[in-house]
Amino acid sequence: MKLFTCANCSKPLYFENYFCENCGLQVGFNPGSMEFMPAVGEENGLIIPWHADIKDQLRYCSNRVYNACNWLVPAGENSSFCKACELNRIIPSLDNADYLRRWQTLEIAKHRLIYSLIQLNLPIVSKIKDPVAGLLFDFMADDTQKVMTGHDEGVITINIAEADDIEREMARRNLDEVYRTVLGHFRHEVGHYYWDRLIRDTGLLNEFRLVFGNEQQDYETALNTHYSQGAPLNWNQSYISAYSTMHPWEDWAETWAHYLHIVDTLETAHAFGLKIRPASELATDLGVSIAENPYHIKDFEKIINRWLPLTVALNSLNRSMGLPDAYPFVIPQPVIQKLQFIHQLLHKQSIVA
Repeated sequence: MKLFTCANCSKPLYFENYFCENCGLQVGFNPGSMEFMPAVGEENGLIIPWHADIKDQLRYCSNRVYNACNWLVPAGENSSFCKACELNRIIPSLDNADYLRRWQTLEIAKHRLIYSLIQLNLPIVSKIKDPVAGLLFDFMADDTQKVMTGHDEGVITINIAEADDIEREMARRNLDEVYRTVLGHFRHEVGHYYWDRLIRDTGLLNEFRLVFGNEQQDYETALNTHYSQGAPLNWNQSYISAYSTMHPWEDWAETWAHYLHIVDTLETAHAFGLKIRPASELATDLGVSIAENPYHIKDFEKIINRWLPLTVALNSLNRSMGLPDAYPFVIPQPVIQKLQFIHQLLHKQSIVA
């Protein structure tokens, strides 16, 4: 995530801000310019820009009234929803205050996801507009039956229980996962969607199988085997997570999610001008300057060479605060190759193994 500032007073803005906490002006994120715009009010449904020279005609997304979205919509759009919110098909009942809070949490994560997808120049279209290749989100509660988080032909279903810290931690412990976040769920599930778009629909199955394995193996059988027998003992030599071992589709989705973790976190480090210069002469290999925007780097080796020292620093800082590691993973060489496959695919480079 880049560093945002208020165009009126130049103070920092968080991606979730509705107002500048310094000058008090309303702000909205414009996905067209990827910047925040301060406003002095609204007139006839359009925002009144803070500066008279700004001629863009924009309005707030309809979900702003629920504190669920701070994005802007071009005045000429037919939809009253922004680029992220128009992807919603089902949301929970907003009459339930707890459901409303959970939905707001989900929207924070989803908007961060869509930001990354825009940065990666990936196609983002609602399934309502493109029933075949489009994307939709269903946010549902266990009201009448158990809701399973997952992806099915462009529809991503998220159980809103994932937005509850206690529920999510219980699930993490029950499934023996080292890492489980709301944003991580979005990144994983959208990975399945883009597998369809970037691999299945483009004739790259053979290249995919050379790196991730043959996805033609029966998924239900693989799922049952994983939950009955667990991951192989040496899984961490070739996979980013135990769940990745279940099936090549899950290996792809887990690796895809980690790729998004990497580039978005590195963009934040770049935006803050981070440099890691260990005081110990024995740790010189951890020295690195995050001097480039990772979304613009074509050489994946540069990305991984910045990422690994940054994770050591992040984890060390967390441990100093008495917190779990921010990134509790080890990236073996086979996983680096999988990440490189995704990177080359997104940068339209040769991915022939």
